Order: sequence, then C-alpha cells, then structure tokens
Amino acid sequence: MIDTLRNSFRLLELSWQQNKLKTFIALVLVLGSAVSAPLLALALKWLTNAAVAGDSQTAVVAGVAVGAFAIGLLTLGHFAHIAYFELSEINTLAMEERLIGLANGTAGIEHQERAEYADRVAVLERELRQIQDGFYAVLALSSLGVAIAITGVLLATVNPFLLLLPLVALPPLYTGRRAQALLDKARDESARDTRLTTHLFHLATSAGPAKELRVFRLQGEMKRRINVLWEDTTERLWRAQLKATLLRAAGQLVFAAGYVIGVLVVVNDAIGGQRSVGDVIMAITLAAQVNQQVASAVSLLHDLQRIGRAFTRFDELEESVTSREPRAGDLEIPTELRDGIRFENLAFKYPGTDRTILRDVNLTVPAGATLAIVGENGAGKSTLVKLLCRFYEPTAGRIVVDGKDLSRIPVAEWRERIATGFQDFARFEFLARRTVGVGDLPNLEETPAVVSALERARAGDIVGRLRDGLDTQLGKSYAEGVELSGGQWQKLALGRAMMRELPLLLVLDEPTSALDAEAEHALFERYAEGARRVGQASGGITVLVSHRFSTVRMADLIVVVADGRVVEAGPHAALMRNNGLYAELYNLQASAYE
Repeated sequence: MIDTLRNSFRLLELSWQQNKLKTFIALVLVLGSAVSAPLLALALKWLTNAAVAGDSQTAVVAGVAVGAFAIGLLTLGHFAHIAYFELSEINTLAMEERLIGLANGTAGIEHQERAEYADRVAVLERELRQIQDGFYAVLALSSLGVAIAITGVLLATVNPFLLLLPLVALPPLYTGRRAQALLDKARDESARDTRLTTHLFHLATSAGPAKELRVFRLQGEMKRRINVLWEDTTERLWRAQLKATLLRAAGQLVFAAGYVIGVLVVVNDAIGGQRSVGDVIMAITLAAQVNQQVASAVSLLHDLQRIGRAFTRFDELEESVTSREPRAGDLEIPTELRDGIRFENLAFKYPGTDRTILRDVNLTVPAGATLAIVGENGAGKSTLVKLLCRFYEPTAGRIVVDGKDLSRIPVAEWRERIATGFQDFARFEFLARRTVGVGDLPNLEETPAVVSALERARAGDIVGRLRDGLDTQLGKSYAEGVELSGGQWQKLALGRAMMRELPLLLVLDEPTSALDAEAEHALFERYAEGARRVGQASGGITVLVSHRFSTVRMADLIVVVADGRVVEAGPHAALMRNNGLYAELYNLQASAYE
C-alpha cells in the first residue's frame, strides 16, 4: 500500500512537471465532482425536512442547492476530462521516452541481449498505456478521500454507529489488493509466452517471411503454435482472473452486509422519533454513496496498483541497466593513432554465463592498418567487434589504444571517432538523406556529405533509382514510403558507415551479407583504398569481418579466430605459406568457385 501511494505521488508529480495549470484545473474539477455527492445528500435532507415542515421558502433554497450539487456531480468530472486526458497522453509519452532512454541511454548492450530484459520490456510496453487511466485514478482517489471524510462527518451526525461503515470497506480493499497481486504474478509468468506469440504473429502477418511460409507450408504450423501459446496464456490468466474475482466478491459481500445493518439502525431511530425523515433520506443516500465510494476505491486502487507496479518495474529495470555501466573515463582520446591498437591477454564471457567466448587474445594492430577477422561461426569474431566498440567490457585483460587503456577513455568520445557497419543493420525509415546522414549527426542535412559517403560506399546508384532522390521517404510505415530490397537497405547502411571521413576505427562486421560476391569484392577494393587514405591522414584502423576469403585477402593483417583464441595472424601470403587453418579454409572456399 505504501508503494502504491508513493508511486501515485510520483505520477501526480510527473503531471505537475508537464503542465502545472492543467494539473491544478483537473484536480479542482475532479474534487468538485467528488464532494458534490455527499453535499447533495445533505441538501436532500434539508429539502425533505423543509417540505415536511411546510416551509416553502426554505424548500426552494434547498431545491436550488440540490440542483447545483446534482449538476456538479454530473458535469464537473466531464469538464475535468478535457484537462487530464491531454496530461495523460503527455505522461505516457514521457514514460515511453524514459523506456527508450533505458534501452539506448547506456554505453553497453548487455541488457538488450538478455531474455530477462526482453520479458520486462514486454510487460512494461503493455502497462504503459495504463498510465492514462492511472493519472485519472490518482485525481479521483485523492478527491474520493475528501468525499469519504465529508461522508463520515455527515453519517456521524445521524448515528455514530454509521461510522463503522467505512471500516466495513476494509475487507474489499484488502481482497482487491490480493486479487491484483494474483493478476500481476500471472502476467509475469505469461510474459515469455506472450512475447513469443507476438513474435510469431508478426512473422505470420509480415511480408518478409511470407515466401518461406508458403514454400515450406508453414501457415498451419504457425497458427497451431500461436493457438497453443495463446490457450496456455489465456488459461493461466483466466485462472488468476477467476480467483481475483472471487476474492473481490467476498470483500464486497462483507460490505453489503454492513450497509444493510446501517440502514436498519437509522430506520429504527426514525421510528422511535429520534431522527427526522430528512435524516433517514440523507443516511440512506450516504450509505449508498459509501457503497459506491468503496467500489470506486477498489477499482481505482486496482488501477493504481498496476501503475505502481509499472513504476516499480521501471525502477528495477533502471537499476539493472545502470548497475552495469562502465566507469567514467579519465583519459583523453588520441587525436590520431600513432602506435595502433593492442589486445593484451584479453578474455571475455557474457554476463550470467560460464562459457568463455574469448581467451588469451594477444594481438597488435599497427596504426593505419586494415585488419580482417575470419573464422567459423561462433568463433568469437563479432565479440571482438563488440569489445572494440565498447558494447561490453572485457572480463580480463584490456584493449590499449596508443598506449591508453580503452576502458579509461570516455565512451562517448571514443564513439565519436569510430564508424560502424553491421550485418544486422538498422532500417531507418526516414528521408533517404537522413537514413544515411544519421551516421554523422552534424552533417545530417548536408547533401554533399551524404552524396560523398554514398560514393565511398559505392551506393550512389541507389539515389538515381529513388522517386525523389535523397528526399524520398523510405519504408512502408508511411503511405507514400518506398520499400527497398535487402541489398539496397544494406548499401544505405554502408553509406551511413562512411559518413565520418576520418574515424580512428572503422568496423565493418559482415556489412555486405546481402550483396553478391562480385559486388562485395569491388566494394572492399574501394574500402581498401579509403582505408589507406584514412590511415595516412589519421592513423585510423579498418576492421573487416567477412566469410569471403577473396575479400579479406587484401587486408594488411588477417587474424584467424578459433575456439575463442587467435590461432593465426599475418598477411594473406604468409598465412598461405604456413599451410594452417587459414590456408585450409581459403582453399576449401576457393574450390567451391571452380
């Protein structure tokens, strides 16, 4: 309960930060609507007693008061909607921005590669939309507290015994909390299946997988798996919902019994001449309102518990993410590379696992060199790239850049001087110029810089095929958006990697997987020329990861990774003379093209 109240204040504080005036207006209007109900009962007492006494003048005044409070009860809440609806939308956007910040506002990507994180985010995404209802619940529950206090005072004037009615409301509040805990547990347990079902649904309804679904006749299997998952999830949630409903019903029955007893007490007093007819009318009206107040409180508390749980999830997620942040850097980044990059006794295993991915990696890459990393799938090639980009920190050993420990160089400054192109590149559905330009934000809108980057990536031909050139909207998220082929998207991603002209480190991790071998070879010839230019200008190093040996042979230094270790290193000719693993893999691949 304490957490629920604390998170309610946090939500109210969030609204206050967004717009103080609208928050104040919404609170006043909702409060006015809530207190109109008990004051209406008081006015009815006044009107009834005046009518029984034949006091027409007083009855008219009381009737006006009844009408005013009735209008307030019926309309003020609707006017409040105008203010709090917009605030609720803004609050939701603020929380979504916070979630984006948690996902991408940290140096590393460890949390995004954990199933536990994916489950938490899946639940949070569903609960974020509840924040709209949560803001109203905070306003309404705050106002309801004032209304309950007024109701209690009025009931005490009729019969002190009626003050026990709010106490009878405690069982439904308790059972409501227990019911919500059951539902939360069921949602947590079903998060994985829900996420998998959503993934399968997207596969079954998206254009990309449609061809394979038809060729392999997977439509029926997809529907079967989705149905099985939904049935299991629905059954789990239904059982929890049934238990929750029974708990809430039990609490409401306790209050119903107290309500009936309270009404009978007042009627008995009236029969004995101790209370007026107006007192009876007010007591019955207030007792009915208490019932409504309790029902509203349970419902609102239910919403607030869900919102409170969302805030708690956010806190847990934030703690989980930020606790893995690297230490702050205290060394300046070199303006250019003179010595190069060294791997010293480097070892790494992913957090939460026992499997060592890299071990005893010792390697020196001279400034200005082009490094190619080859090896079988799972050998550790991409992990080396992740460590170079500082998506992870080494488990042991270190990476040294021109004599400086990379872990002591500020992450933001290091990434300002690197450029990357990945196999799993992002498809930014922006204008074409921005899809490329985001590779160097200061030059986002600079046409010459974007065109030059595309030329360096040998992707300039794409612009001529677009309807509006660089001003073409990309992606089917827009009605007029143009969808590109996989190879075209990849070329734009390569152009994005070329936006920074003089990086200290250019990483190309399988960046041409969607291109044919001939196109890749021609592209890497251009990259090799660019790498030499960058190397001469800034000592920058280019790192290539590829499975095609005809491409990597042009690198200055080729590293062969196997079982997490560097088993061979040297230029192509020397490695071929050694007749080791590299020569074996090269000859094996070359024979496939004969």
